[in-house]
Amino acid sequence: MQRRNFITNAAAMGTLALIPAKYLAAMTGKYKFGIQLFSVNRDMNSDPISTLQAVKTIGYEDCEVYGFDPEKISFYGIPAHDFKKQMNDIGLTASSGHFGFASYFEQSDDKMKRFVDNCIQGAKALELSYITWPFLSPNQRSKDNFYLLAKKLNGIGTQIAAAGLKFAYHNHGFEFEDYNGINGYDIILKETDPATVKLQMDLYWVMHSSIQTPKEIIAKQPGRYVMWHIKDMDKVSRDYTELGNGSIDYTAIMPDPKISGLEYYYLEQGGNFAFSALKSAADSAKYFKSKLMKMF
Repeated sequence: MQRRNFITNAAAMGTLALIPAKYLAAMTGKYKFGIQLFSVNRDMNSDPISTLQAVKTIGYEDCEVYGFDPEKISFYGIPAHDFKKQMNDIGLTASSGHFGFASYFEQSDDKMKRFVDNCIQGAKALELSYITWPFLSPNQRSKDNFYLLAKKLNGIGTQIAAAGLKFAYHNHGFEFEDYNGINGYDIILKETDPATVKLQMDLYWVMHSSIQTPKEIIAKQPGRYVMWHIKDMDKVSRDYTELGNGSIDYTAIMPDPKISGLEYYYLEQGGNFAFSALKSAADSAKYFKSKLMKMF
């Protein structure tokens, strides 16, 4: 084992030693206990295998991946088929991936189609159910561009469906900014085909926007919100924080999974870690198991 990998693995195991043993077990419920791997992105980029082993030890069962290279068809620098084998050996599955569509937003339709083909190839290698569009760059956010985005989402959704996979769009907070009585999320809901463009609701960003609750949004198009991101909001800064450490009372605002059409959920924390990314992932898992698991 290389010295860097040994140090990374030792650090990960040291983090897990801080968690009571009773919480380091697989979760049980109707849905697999999921994590968006962007939560531990720095660890994944430095030593993906040791990080996945730590994630498994914490109790996570399923992952949403990040870190796709469309030219090499690789994840975190590992060829997709090899990455899948490593996940199998560890005992983890992957059900969705966030792919870099925003980089192709202003490019030709042909380049976008080729990129989607590469995403399909990577997704099939990992046996993902969903390919997910996660983000729009700040310079791409305008009322006109949300209409253009909806058109692109429809085309991509059709292309992915033809390949036997499913497609979803992930929200942040910028979709809820007002453009003279309409916002980007309204445009996406109205202008995309629910049959081929599903939705991944980030519950944190919905609450951060303070426009509507997750339950109110889901009620408009029940059955379409097939995935959730679950994370908490710091009581002062409104940044990310560990579950149970922030201002979002999930025991009160959690939507009904059946009404939502939920298939997968992922705990996520993109930064602002109290100790480290892996420790935060473990702390959130502990809180979820003790307070929220019964809702699933």
